[in-house]
Amino acid sequence: MTKFDHCPVCSGTDIHEVLKVKDFSVSGNTFPVFQCNQCTARFTQDIPGETEIGAYYQSEDYISHTDTKKGLINKLYHVVRARTLKDKRKMVEQVNGGVKGSILDYGCGTGAFIHEMQSAGWKITGLEPDLRARELARKLNGSNIFPPDYISSIPGEQFDIITLWHVLEHVHRLHPTLKHLNRALKRGGSIFIAVPNYTSDDAKAYGPAWAAWDVPRHLYHFSPDSMKKLLAANGFTLKAIHPMWFDSFYVSMLSEKYRTGKNNHLRAFLKGLNSNITAIGNKERCSSLIYVAIKE
Repeated sequence: MTKFDHCPVCSGTDIHEVLKVKDFSVSGNTFPVFQCNQCTARFTQDIPGETEIGAYYQSEDYISHTDTKKGLINKLYHVVRARTLKDKRKMVEQVNGGVKGSILDYGCGTGAFIHEMQSAGWKITGLEPDLRARELARKLNGSNIFPPDYISSIPGEQFDIITLWHVLEHVHRLHPTLKHLNRALKRGGSIFIAVPNYTSDDAKAYGPAWAAWDVPRHLYHFSPDSMKKLLAANGFTLKAIHPMWFDSFYVSMLSEKYRTGKNNHLRAFLKGLNSNITAIGNKERCSSLIYVAIKE
């Protein structure tokens, strides 16, 4: 178990507890969430170590590892994912100047994104800690799927693009991992990092029941300010921030169930819609954000 005495994002020591959050999906345990007053990052306390946390992913409902389509929420997730995979590919290709190159997807899950990129002519490499998900990804995409420790053996400046789609919040060795990724990225290459945004209106509406806390699997809870500082500290220059409009609806559907024990899809839709309407005027209020940065 890890208890931080300083902020894992900026190393600041001005930290305090802001709320307690229940693990609704696996253990039912409650974990404190702290905030750093220096960079505004939040982080989960009393987290299981790297060798223990695997037990907290052992659920058939954990979609990124199982690809389950059980239940309406997961069925809708798959429908939306088909659209967002294409949107992500187009975003990556636009940033890369329309040139197809080499891409590393860190935390590739069952390989849906790298399959999309491979099908479009990209040279793919995937890293994934979960053995079951890794095996599913290999069946779909071939053999270029490895455990995360493989990153330390990759020669420098190998990839045009590196992506982390809702992965960075799960990574125990936060700064060492980002430094490895910076080394593996070609100079002038781009990194895409998608993470939940606890400053969004759906996060405020659901409080401790907000599904994107996802403790203890989510070790960190980023604000835009804290992400900007984290990227700069690891040698990346932020170029753009893109909203992920669908996430507010998916997260609100889960949050509604966590808070009330019932599936009130209409109320969840309205909460998600309200969150997005607020973010139209300020995209940094969106439920999830994609940060695009380059290695100068």
